[in-house]
Amino acid sequence: MKNFDIGKLAKMIDHTELKSSSGEKKIKNLCDEAKQYGFISVCINPANVKYAKEQLEGSEVIVCSVVGFPLGMNTSGIKALEAKKAVEQGASEIDMVINVGALRDGKYDYVRDDIKQVVQASAPAHVKVILETCYLTDEEIVKACELSVEAGAHFVKTSTGFGAFGAFEHHVKLMRKTVVPDIGVKASGGVSNFKDAMRMVNAGATRLGTSAGIVILEGAKLFKYAPDAWLEPEIPCHICPARSANMAKLPKALYQYYNKMCMNCEHREKYNRFYE
Repeated sequence: MKNFDIGKLAKMIDHTELKSSSGEKKIKNLCDEAKQYGFISVCINPANVKYAKEQLEGSEVIVCSVVGFPLGMNTSGIKALEAKKAVEQGASEIDMVINVGALRDGKYDYVRDDIKQVVQASAPAHVKVILETCYLTDEEIVKACELSVEAGAHFVKTSTGFGAFGAFEHHVKLMRKTVVPDIGVKASGGVSNFKDAMRMVNAGATRLGTSAGIVILEGAKLFKYAPDAWLEPEIPCHICPARSANMAKLPKALYQYYNKMCMNCEHREKYNRFYE
């Protein structure tokens, strides 16, 4: 591990800027950074695809565009059209958000077809399916992964970064276990430093979505000087989705699901003072 390849890590990072306030100056800076640090892509909103493609001309950095973002509640036809337009303007990858409500209602045929329409409209670009894991149980995450594979998607992805919480090792491990080896797993949302990044990679992530790519790579340079236990969490609760359950942000049933998980956690007694 101490001979970690920083260049390889850079090629796992989608350098991300998805704020509605970001103009051309911010996008140009994002593209310049991606070229300088060797990130695999810039991940941006559809309106910025054409401009970013121009800024990246002659480099190996590709453009990734989000679709149906961040709620996933557009109709399938609109998502497909949005994806098609983004690819025509230069996107090589599409990150689409599923209809989370439809999945939770058990409308699996609808969810599968929703993804499939985007996959077909995006060809030859690859499609990453954003599950928004913070709103799903483990069983629903497994089902969403299965539907994504059936629909022909190339990646499954944890989060938009706009939900109740972002990526957690537990969910990444579950996704990696569920999908076949040639399907990628992207961890996004809250991956803000090298420790976060390595925990996701060790859990099975093959791609990282983050606006902190430079911070992550700078942290990687120091890794060879760190003790073996450095990557271990100081308090397991800090990396547990159950501890991020928030009644104000989650549906009641899902809050109760995570709260039960927390109450039954093996670490609860040891770290009880952090629960009070």
